[in-house]
Amino acid sequence: MPRSRRGLATVEVVILIAVLIAIALIFRGAILSYATDIIHSVFGDSASVIGDISGEDAG
Repeated sequence: MPRSRRGLATVEVVILIAVLIAIALIFRGAILSYATDIIHSVFGDSASVIGDISGEDAG
């Protein structure tokens, strides 16, 4: 009797998600640094952005 392969795709997806989470945890410092650099390059000085949002003068 042939085995059912119905659950095989689910196992593959779970393993893929686990690997991606492990990579994200290992490189979280580099990922956060990269994201912070991108945010600073797009929005400039974060203090002025926060001051603009709250209505305070950043300078």
